[in-house]
Amino acid sequence: MEHHRVSAWFAEAASAAERQGPGWLRIVLIVMILGCALTAWLLLRGYRRKDD
Repeated sequence: MEHHRVSAWFAEAASAAERQGPGWLRIVLIVMILGCALTAWLLLRGYRRKDD
């Protein structure tokens, strides 16, 4: 049956992914999220009103 071949392929892919570590994609995503948060903070900080 085709089902067993597909499940075996997914099992092999999962074990290969565990051996390789986090990879560049995870690092890029984390840096991108941190960069967006920092940019938003800087932009919103600049729009703060100074009621003197």
